Amino acid sequence: MSTQARILEVAANLVAESPNGDVSTRAVCEAAQVGAPALYRHFGDKEGLLSAVVDHGFDKYLATKRERTPGTDPVQDLRDGWDTHVEFALRNPNLYRLMNSPAMRTPPAAALESHRILTSDLQRAAEQGKLRLSPELAAQLIMSANVGVALMLVSRPTTFTDKTVSRRVRDAIHATVLTPDVMTSAPASPETTRPNTQPDTTHLPATAAHLNTLLHQSPTAALTPAETALLTE
Repeated sequence: MSTQARILEVAANLVAESPNGDVSTRAVCEAAQVGAPALYRHFGDKEGLLSAVVDHGFDKYLATKRERTPGTDPVQDLRDGWDTHVEFALRNPNLYRLMNSPAMRTPPAAALESHRILTSDLQRAAEQGKLRLSPELAAQLIMSANVGVALMLVSRPTTFTDKTVSRRVRDAIHATVLTPDVMTSAPASPETTRPNTQPDTTHLPATAAHLNTLLHQSPTAALTPAETALLTE
């Protein structure tokens, strides 16, 4: 095993075992039996080391997403993506808190890739006319809620004891970004109560999001740049 890999493995173990998820570079160096210059040479500083730990741990989770073949129903993929995100956080609480810590000035690459995968699923939903909002805005809403729920579950386990909280919030957010007919046809879950939403009598928001996605995918030569910009607006 290379020195870099040994340092990374030791740091990951110390993070997982730490009461608060934090580790010192001194502790890492002692456990890995290397000097501080070796650690700084490979990772730059403590933030670089912790960012590498997050990417290393989260990479296993993302591997399942990279390898999966998108289903014919992007909405189901969105539901599954939310659930697996929360499950990962519960299995790796210290790593997850570290990943979303304000102390991490540079977002880990794993977090950025996770956001791109979510946006891709939403783009497929928009192509099928199932999205009320733009994929980019919908991704921000879903990711914010998904991370918020996961952080509360791992950081406040004695307060957030209801096991249905995650699915309830998931369905409420999906009801905001997805068309009403999609939510009406969603499979019922014995652990989840569907949110009481007012029926949308028009499909204008979904149609606009659908058209906007198709316009960006296949720009038409029949429109001038100014006309394309106006249609997008």
